[in-house]
Amino acid sequence: MVSQTDDPGSHGGPGPEAEPDPLRQGLFLPGLPQEKLPWDRVTLSVVIPAFNELQTAETLLRRVREVPLSMEVIVVDDGSTDGTRDLLQRLEEEGLIDVLVFHEVNKGKGAALQTGFQKATGDVTVVQDADLEYDPFEFPLLLRPILSGRADAVYGSRFLGGPHRVLLFWHSVGNTFLTLLSNMFTDLNLTDMETCYKMVRTDLLQSLPLSARRFGIEPELTARLAQAHARIYELPISYHGRSYADGKKISWKDGFAALWYILRSNLLPPKAKVWTPPVVPSWREDPQP
Repeated sequence: MVSQTDDPGSHGGPGPEAEPDPLRQGLFLPGLPQEKLPWDRVTLSVVIPAFNELQTAETLLRRVREVPLSMEVIVVDDGSTDGTRDLLQRLEEEGLIDVLVFHEVNKGKGAALQTGFQKATGDVTVVQDADLEYDPFEFPLLLRPILSGRADAVYGSRFLGGPHRVLLFWHSVGNTFLTLLSNMFTDLNLTDMETCYKMVRTDLLQSLPLSARRFGIEPELTARLAQAHARIYELPISYHGRSYADGKKISWKDGFAALWYILRSNLLPPKAKVWTPPVVPSWREDPQP
């Protein structure tokens, strides 16, 4: 486990006499008072699907472990053939991975995530890709609305003004179209349905009927959260996108599959049951003597 800090969004710097950072007040609004949240009582399950990520997996895992939160790191190797499996076994022995699961054949991102979700025992679960496109140091920013009791799920949006690599115009057009279509069925007003960064209360997440095996997991998860009447927040995140030359795997075929899963998840059974959160979340319960 990573050691705790009073302010998990900080990485050194001025002491308590310094001016408060408005990004850490309330829900990132300067006018709201500072919230005292139970950071030391919450465990975040980080589910990392990996397929042929030999070049980035170790760097990513070391970066995840530097985040000042109590974490359970779950890695699901989805049939890698480039040496990633051997690397992950070494990193597990080193203590960077808490739970390591191997799929003997490649089943797809959705299948890997469902395996990881089933293994999660933390209070909240977040998806983290094994590449370096998303920055795990933003976990505390995404976690705050859930800890404060305002959200059941938080999406990190690449299109709300955060810094990002300028890349792949038609890819962004496809994302915008799929998000729009998803919103039409779910009646949500998301800006980035396809984002990797989906952070969800674990008890809610494990109650959702999920079946998509590949990248259709993104619209399916969104549809199920909407059907469960989950309170969803969206926050800007940074994004360091890869080109196909860098190893990006999603293609236009996955875009058509996502289109099908938007229709299937919203129109066909099984649908998620309306979710009622516990009156007192696990991280606000008094610790047992």
